Parts: sequence; C-alpha cells; structure tokens
Amino acid sequence: MADVLGMKPVEGRGTRSEGMVARGDRVVWYGWKFGLPHMHESVISRYEAPAFFQDTMERGRFKRFQHDHQFSEVDGHTLMVDYVRFSLPLGVAGRMVGRQVVMPHVVKLLRTRLRLLKSLAEGEEWRQYIED
Repeated sequence: MADVLGMKPVEGRGTRSEGMVARGDRVVWYGWKFGLPHMHESVISRYEAPAFFQDTMERGRFKRFQHDHQFSEVDGHTLMVDYVRFSLPLGVAGRMVGRQVVMPHVVKLLRTRLRLLKSLAEGEEWRQYIED
C-alpha cells in the first residue's frame, strides 16, 4: 500500500505497518507530499468487526482527519464505503487549499486504493493477508 499512498509505513513501539488492525493500533506513515516531508499518525479509534473501523489522526499536517471504513454484504458481495472528514489549519487559506488541492488529491488516493483492494479481493492475493 505504500506505493499507492506515496508514503512508507513506519515501525515503532505501538505502531502497525502491516497485517490486520485492531482498536488502539497506531498506524504511522512518513513520506513526501507536494515537495514537503509529511508524517501522518492515526489511531484505530473505533473497531466493530466485521462491519466498521475508524482511524483518527493524532499527529500530522491536518488540523483534523478522520476516516471511516464501512463494510456490508449486498447480493453476496462485500460493499466497502469510505467516509473521510478533514480540516486544515490556517482558516480561510486552509479551506481554499483544502478544496482546491487536498480534496482532489485525497479523492484520487482513495480511488486508487479502492481499485487495488477490489483487484486483491476478486483474485487470490487476498489470502496472503488472512491469518490461518
């Protein structure tokens, strides 16, 4: 997933860089975005397997960033819906940058990520992510 996000996961005490997440896990990413170093640390703030989990930013460039992942069954298939809520610092300037730059970038990242997950789920690669 690091290639999709353009960032690399970071190992550290209390963090997870691979495998399945659980409530309380921390996920830390580090990389470069828009020519600037960027670090994003989230905690899995809600976890209701198998239908929902939420990650909430604790450190990073956003003023606030929260990402919900919802899963449901529709006609024998899994439907995954993502909801992302974020705000940037710097008031009006932050809102303008958010609408014009960050929102299109986040949408592009999510669409790329969802295409990758769909490909994994519809093939056999998903098996490598499930513990026996």
